[in-house]
Amino acid sequence: MQTLGSVNLKGIPLFKRGKVRDVYDLGEKLLIISTDRISAFDYVLPTLIPLKGIILNQLSLFWFNFTSSIVENHLITSEVDDFPDFLKEYKDILKKRSMIVKKVKVMPVECVVRGYLFGSGWKEYKQTGKIGDVNLPSNLKESSKLPFPIFTPATKAESGHDENISFERVKHIIGDEISDFLKYKSIEIYDKAFSYALERGIIIADSKFEFGIDEKGNVILVDEVLTPDSSRFWALETYEGGKPQVSYDKQFVRDYLESVKWDKNSPPPDLPKEVVIKTKEKYIKAYRLLTGKMDI
Repeated sequence: MQTLGSVNLKGIPLFKRGKVRDVYDLGEKLLIISTDRISAFDYVLPTLIPLKGIILNQLSLFWFNFTSSIVENHLITSEVDDFPDFLKEYKDILKKRSMIVKKVKVMPVECVVRGYLFGSGWKEYKQTGKIGDVNLPSNLKESSKLPFPIFTPATKAESGHDENISFERVKHIIGDEISDFLKYKSIEIYDKAFSYALERGIIIADSKFEFGIDEKGNVILVDEVLTPDSSRFWALETYEGGKPQVSYDKQFVRDYLESVKWDKNSPPPDLPKEVVIKTKEKYIKAYRLLTGKMDI
């Protein structure tokens, strides 16, 4: 399977080139293509991870179907045979790593749900005893399971770091009714996915979701969902509170970049071959455990 760094579809307007996804404008719809790029600390790294885009796309498709009873999503089709005729010449590129979706007005808020204490949440907790505006017990350790999943939203940044904000701030930005909807649907999705994944040996420590408003005014789930890029997946069999965990996500890449003392303010370094191979293996493991499928 060809490794894909970027896509150029001649004659089709580019809607957006994100850190990982290239999005093309099909009029009332969008074509989302998941490349094999990987980002960390808000930079796109110069090294590609083979199969990564296919795994992200296939996992999102799996979760869109799994969570459709909770909230509608933007997926129209991922079957390239059903794509418009003008995309047929790109069939080999698009197969397994693309989807056609509804064009929506994306909410300017990242909907983060945390079930465990790690990353920026752990750093904030150590300083303040809470995450955002959520007070937490005083005796928690790194990687501790929280008493209940918490909603810790953030602003969406096109460049630079997303900023954690309070739920009251979310209400100020998008209104009480939609804010409540996003909060409770995000937690409901997380709870259902968490229970499912736990039975398959994966702890979903946290995840972020995005929502948009479609042409009918409905708030729907968009972008990617519950992938190793948007979530922390930990190995259940080795989980132990009080320390970092064995993960099936891009934390492995973050840890490598920390180990080489990259300053996070200059172009990022290439990833060595062994880090690329290990990262690919982690993504494949997550995909197989969660979907039950061996073939990608």
